[in-house]
Amino acid sequence: MKKRLLVKYLIAYILASVSALILVFSLGSQLLYNEITNSTGRRLYSEISRVANDSSMKRIKDETSLRETMHVLQTLADYETARILYITEGGTVLLDTGETSDSTRHAVIHGFDPVALGSGYYSTGNFFGYFEEDQLTVIMPVSNEMQISGYLSIHIQLSSLVSEKESLLRIVLLILGIVVALFLFVLIFISISYQRPLTKIVEGAKEFAGGNLNHTIDIRSDDELGELASTLNFMASELAKTGESQRNFISNVSHDFRSPLTSIKGYAEAILDGTIPHGLQDHYLEIVVNETKRLEKLTSGILTLNDINAKKTSLEMTEFDVNKTIKATAELFEGICTKRRISIDLILAGSELFVTADYGKIQQVLYNLLDNAIKFSSDNSSIGIETSIRRDKAYISVTDHGTGIPSGKLNKIWDRFYKVDSSRGKDTKGTGLGLAIVRDIIDAHGQTINVVSTEGAGSTFEFTVDLAKQD
Repeated sequence: MKKRLLVKYLIAYILASVSALILVFSLGSQLLYNEITNSTGRRLYSEISRVANDSSMKRIKDETSLRETMHVLQTLADYETARILYITEGGTVLLDTGETSDSTRHAVIHGFDPVALGSGYYSTGNFFGYFEEDQLTVIMPVSNEMQISGYLSIHIQLSSLVSEKESLLRIVLLILGIVVALFLFVLIFISISYQRPLTKIVEGAKEFAGGNLNHTIDIRSDDELGELASTLNFMASELAKTGESQRNFISNVSHDFRSPLTSIKGYAEAILDGTIPHGLQDHYLEIVVNETKRLEKLTSGILTLNDINAKKTSLEMTEFDVNKTIKATAELFEGICTKRRISIDLILAGSELFVTADYGKIQQVLYNLLDNAIKFSSDNSSIGIETSIRRDKAYISVTDHGTGIPSGKLNKIWDRFYKVDSSRGKDTKGTGLGLAIVRDIIDAHGQTINVVSTEGAGSTFEFTVDLAKQD
């Protein structure tokens, strides 16, 4: 097998991996940044709230208290890597952990309006122009005796959050890269492990297509590929059997057609060239007519088999009295039975026995079985036809007291064109298709047929038919 399938898998995998990377860089990066910003905002809000509500913030009155407060704020700012301001309501910055007290004492934030920062945990921006870079800001009022005495604000540069996001993103990408590489290895391993059995299957299919049905695909795994190989091997085996059957069928047809055609041709030429005297021509013309009838019967049998195989699913199912059908079929053989002094004994279950089946096909089964029974019975003998009921089926049997069938040949009598022995009966001109037709008709009905035979004592053929449903 060419490696196109593996290439397709690799291309699909690369596209999926690139798509995943793009997704991580775009959507994943933004989601990660939002999560870092939100978690930082909540954390700073918690910290600044705790400091703003501390009693020391409410005692800021002079330089000493400012220095004490500055120490507290500086400790928190260092811990959070942040910058903390203490601002009056008018916008004057009294404390800034990022600057000395002297440099910030008179700094004023113009346009200072805490309400403009919104009602969320945090806001982003340059804090009314106080910072050169955008900050994440959390502001909290400081109240004393129900009056706002000032505001505490804590600020972290957004660039530091971006750096934190990028650090985490690098870790995510590293893990993703390891996963992608690992799965790529697994994909290649699986593709290579499947490539060899797939190659064998493709080569086997080509062998089968080329007519080599004896080829075997050697795959013994228990997975789907093993099952596919077994199925293809079974298919090839069945096709080989079918091919052998077809060859045998053609050989048998050719043999059975050749004999009467040779006789017809020989006698016709002998009559035309005068080899056969005029007084004997009628005798040999009768032979020609009989051989023609034999060919007609053979052709009719082949057409019947083909028709049965083609219409197994379209039987014309009706309800009819099978006892009446048996009587009518037996009457068709009255002439030959009288001539050979063969009696037909009917042992029927009741005056009527209604069944559900294809009337014409069942009548043909009865005709063929009765024709066989007469053909292989001795003169001055009897044939029995019996019907019985067992559970929901009618059982119909035809018994003769003729030559019987050797036990080693019982399993072959259903084969097309098979003839047990030309010495078995008086009629040596059979086609070998009668029992094959019987079996195919019974199979088409989903019923069973069995034979019990004793060589030199006779045979019994018994088949089943569904009983008609009672109203």
